[in-house]
Amino acid sequence: MSMNRTEIVAAIADRAGLTKTQADAALGAFQEVLIDSLSKGEAVKVTGLMSVERVERAARTGRNPRTGEEIQIPAGYGVKLTAGSTLKKAVSNK
Repeated sequence: MSMNRTEIVAAIADRAGLTKTQADAALGAFQEVLIDSLSKGEAVKVTGLMSVERVERAARTGRNPRTGEEIQIPAGYGVKLTAGSTLKKAVSNK
């Protein structure tokens, strides 16, 4: 089971005593801060919950699954998310 944005906003609003509009604005602001920081190459750390950082991916050779032909995949960036201690404990106890 997974939660979509609407369900997350409703849960945040309920737990924080906010309206859904306020909770959606807070979640949107967090999303913007995360994207802005990662695009600048800065890591984002929420102690106990997670850390998110931009990582470099080297150029590599891949294969076209349809034809089997080798293709060159250019270097680029990815995102690495590491769970914090509180999140790890919550997951391992259930």
